[in-house]
Amino acid sequence: MNSKRKGNLSKDIVKQAAIDSFKKLNPVTMAKNPVMFVVEVGFIITLILTVFPNLFGAADHAGYNGTVSGILLITILFANFAEALAEGRGKAQADSLKKTKQDTQARLLQNDGNIKLISSTELRKDDIVIVHANELIPSDGEIIEGVASVDESAITGESAPVIKEAGGDFCSVTGGTKVTSDTIKVRITSDPGESFLDRMISLVEGAKRQKTPNEIALNTLLVSLTLIFLIVCTTIVPISGYVGAAIPVATLIALLVCLIPTTIGGLLSAIGIAGMDRVTQFNVIAMSGKAVEAAGDINTIILDKTGTITHGNRMAAEFVPVKGVSEEELNTIALHTSLHDETPEGRSVVELARKKGVKTSEFLTEGSEGIEFKAETRMSGTDFFTGRIVRKGAVDAIRNYVMDKGGDIPADLEEKSNAVASEGGTPLAVVSENRILGIIYLKDTVKTGMKERFDELRRMGIRTVMCTGDNPLTAATIAREAGVDDFIAEAKPEDKIAVIKREQAEGKLVAMTGDGTNDAPALAQADVGLAMNSGTIAAKEAANMVDLDSDPTKIIEVVAIGKQLLMTRGALTTFSIANDIAKYFAIIPAMFMVAIPSMKALNVMQLATPQSAILSALIFNAVIIPLLIPLAMKGVKYVPMSATKLLSRNLFIYGLGGILAPFAGIKIIDLILEMANLV
Repeated sequence: MNSKRKGNLSKDIVKQAAIDSFKKLNPVTMAKNPVMFVVEVGFIITLILTVFPNLFGAADHAGYNGTVSGILLITILFANFAEALAEGRGKAQADSLKKTKQDTQARLLQNDGNIKLISSTELRKDDIVIVHANELIPSDGEIIEGVASVDESAITGESAPVIKEAGGDFCSVTGGTKVTSDTIKVRITSDPGESFLDRMISLVEGAKRQKTPNEIALNTLLVSLTLIFLIVCTTIVPISGYVGAAIPVATLIALLVCLIPTTIGGLLSAIGIAGMDRVTQFNVIAMSGKAVEAAGDINTIILDKTGTITHGNRMAAEFVPVKGVSEEELNTIALHTSLHDETPEGRSVVELARKKGVKTSEFLTEGSEGIEFKAETRMSGTDFFTGRIVRKGAVDAIRNYVMDKGGDIPADLEEKSNAVASEGGTPLAVVSENRILGIIYLKDTVKTGMKERFDELRRMGIRTVMCTGDNPLTAATIAREAGVDDFIAEAKPEDKIAVIKREQAEGKLVAMTGDGTNDAPALAQADVGLAMNSGTIAAKEAANMVDLDSDPTKIIEVVAIGKQLLMTRGALTTFSIANDIAKYFAIIPAMFMVAIPSMKALNVMQLATPQSAILSALIFNAVIIPLLIPLAMKGVKYVPMSATKLLSRNLFIYGLGGILAPFAGIKIIDLILEMANLV
């Protein structure tokens, strides 16, 4: 199933957005957007002038004032609609998540060992619950006993269950997900209202969305431009009085609204909300808009190897017999050593042997006893009731085992084990009684498509660094196979932080992906920390993004969305400011050409009348906002290229387009008004 959530707008979302457009007319709400607040103030003034046309002395035409007032109201509503539409899609996703959060029954394990059925809302941190197959996990927690398949489709959208087991980095479970097999014992890790699902709902609803530094800087620019044009429009009053041109107040307000950057002012908030929404559509929960925006400027990505670049479990890739031993014999004995081994490694040995044609039977299993791996012996295997003993384990441990039993060490054993190690694998020796048969080549497999994804990051100008606890030889092999730019072997948690700090000290923005508790400090230090949902609670709490699909390559989509967010904001800002040039040539000549006939030379668009010119520019100023809503919501298409080329491209498309579009649009509106005898 494709994990990408659909971002289509339903009729209900559009309907609610239309209602919210009117609710947002509250001046307290509008004051948060200074540009559109100025438009609202202009609307109120022109509305008053519609009722009292002589309020400011000059006999303004009530019908003209009313028309300007109506257009200004529509402009505000269109801007509010854009923001409400972006918010509505996020709220719809939150409602979907809320359906997952339901009051379920929990089997609380009491101190006396008895089970008590309680409501999940009564659970507290550190409580221990028992969850059986086909039951919902009542709250966030960590498995402390057992292994089970868990259906996380309600949260991630993925239909395939995932294996969760006690210990390691895959023990965390999320409230609202469903156990599909076996029974697990879970320790609750959150109090009511503080679960991961609660935080997801809050974040998706956007209640805590803060403006990013870039957005704040752009807001400052827009406010500055608004103040400048406010002063300009104010100074026009004495100038018009000097030349004897009586300019209606409504016309001055229309001029101010057309010259201030209302297009980007009306869409700015929607762009930011839509950026977070696009990340959510890829099943990534961003803790803030700042994290999404920072992703657009990332220079370096630090990736944990185990579970991120590789599958995390060493799997049997090949059986390598020593001299004098047939492949068939080694394949058979390798399977026998793993008959009772339920670890991922053991299961992979059995699976590989079966692929090579070795057959097993219940008789073999029932007529034998499994010997578990122990740190002291560093081997595991099977004891058959017939007295036969087979083992697999570390090469030096098996060598000592055979020597103690008086067996011989094959001359090519060391050569073959070194060959496996040099390729980044782990060699396990196989022995039957006191005879070594060969090597099991265990390999931590690189996830499919990683090399291609890292190539894509490289084209974006992003450097990739792999961190691993493996020895340098193994690390180099995995790095080469995965296609990363650099690697750090035998890395400890503090080494990952040191790398991030070193990159940041050079002025670079750093992203980190990981899933383990040992990744938590680095995830917190990074500018963008993307934790895998399959990982530990500590990792998810330290990060500022969580990937619900646990796909480390998702960072590429996150980076692209971040760049797309910045590009969209820049493109629409360029378009909005460029618009003013055309609107200037529409309104300024119209204001003065009656008193100053020579101003007609500036009427390059040959607009019908002064009133038509002003109304046409004002109408265009209003309708361009809804026309740009799809672009603000979807974002400008990101194409990997240098910053210089990107700037040139945006200036050509949105700068030139921002100048030409109003010339055409205003003229078309003017012709319509003239044909309809409205001016």
